[in-house]
Amino acid sequence: MPYFLFLIMKKIIKDTYEYVIIIIIVVLIRTFIVSPVRVVGPSMKDTLLNGDIMLLDKISYKFNDIKRYDIVVIKYEGESIIKRVIGIPGDKVECINNKLYINDEKIDEKYLATGTITSDFSVESISGKETIPDGYYLVLGDNRENSKDSRMIGLIKKSNIKGKASYTLFPFSRFGKKK
Repeated sequence: MPYFLFLIMKKIIKDTYEYVIIIIIVVLIRTFIVSPVRVVGPSMKDTLLNGDIMLLDKISYKFNDIKRYDIVVIKYEGESIIKRVIGIPGDKVECINNKLYINDEKIDEKYLATGTITSDFSVESISGKETIPDGYYLVLGDNRENSKDSRMIGLIKKSNIKGKASYTLFPFSRFGKKK
């Protein structure tokens, strides 16, 4: 290789290596730590709205347990869906006359969409078991009348939960932590 080509290549590498390193870091962060996720559909209304862009935390569940009421992103049939964790392993969950009971205690669901009606269900009617087995979770949308959730798709395996979605990034008028 002629010396002048060597000098040109050396200059190109010197001028671009910082950008390559930045790109690699961004790809690693997006792949393993956090990434944006878009809310599709009305199933989490009024908490989350169709088109909201949230920050998906992919790493916190490697070190912490999934908690009741966390908003999670689930891998289901090649799609990412966003739901709220209602039942955790060991819980008995049922809805009777539009009232949710967890371990026989009535739960006040302040996050539900206004006027939401939840049809009767139980863990037993979903899974055939009285309580949620280890490694599984019961998830529901906040807009129960318009949500494809555990009542239709069954209990969710922990391995299908991609991470926690707590922060809305866009639109800016809805920026912040969601509960």
